[in-house]
Amino acid sequence: MPDGTTVAGRPARRLGTAATHLVLAAGAVVMVGPFVWQFLTSLKTFSETTHVPLTFLPSEWQWSNYSQVFDVLPFRQMFLTTVLMTAGRTIAQLVFCSLAAYAFARLRFRGNNLLFGLFLSVLMVPGQLFLIPQYLIVQDLGWVNTLAGLIVPGMFSAFGTFLLRQFFLALPRDVEEAARLDGANPLQIFFRIALPLARPGLLALTILTVLWSWNDLMYPLVVSTDPAAMPLSAGLATLQGEHMTDYSLLMAGSIMATVPMIVAFVVLQRHFIQGIAHTGSKS
Repeated sequence: MPDGTTVAGRPARRLGTAATHLVLAAGAVVMVGPFVWQFLTSLKTFSETTHVPLTFLPSEWQWSNYSQVFDVLPFRQMFLTTVLMTAGRTIAQLVFCSLAAYAFARLRFRGNNLLFGLFLSVLMVPGQLFLIPQYLIVQDLGWVNTLAGLIVPGMFSAFGTFLLRQFFLALPRDVEEAARLDGANPLQIFFRIALPLARPGLLALTILTVLWSWNDLMYPLVVSTDPAAMPLSAGLATLQGEHMTDYSLLMAGSIMATVPMIVAFVVLQRHFIQGIAHTGSKS
């Protein structure tokens, strides 16, 4: 005879599982709902986007809205600028943040903890406070409306340094000690041992930096006044009118700008979750 307690507990477990799935499904609807509305709005006419009461489905699917975005904005140039800006920032952060993080995690020098505390203090300051000083520096260098003006201020990240430092602290010291006994210098240990072992952290930083750079809006609006030099985020913001906005074109452009990031995250989500989960874990 089966255990009565076990049999009686099955309905409760099934009820709990059903409730969990219901909550997750509701959360999924809440998260996906705005994207569905954005997509449907991109296929409406201008009159339908401003109609009261709001209409959920377009009367006729206006696929031409997507082609009109290329007529209103230099979309190809903006897309290329966004790709180059994102690639430049990401590669630079992987190089500089990994070097700084390894130094803070493994090298012992006077003022190590104090200097690292100063790095972390940057995270406590709102990024908006740096906009004016950064713009003045970029202006003095003649980098307004240039790719260098978009890339250079984002080449280093205090958060990226903190993230990778946690990974390097979690690496086993025995492997590094063995390499040191074999005659390897700190740079050889860093490139041949520490970096390969910190691959999940590097992938996590890559995804976070790509998402941040791709969606960066305020700083590009400050240092880019020429539409041909703007990334997609700033270019799409120019479609927002002071008195009237063509929401169908705005949503169509936003959809095209969002799709690459959705695809990238779906492809790399396993590595991203693994990297974040292993941050600070001890081997």
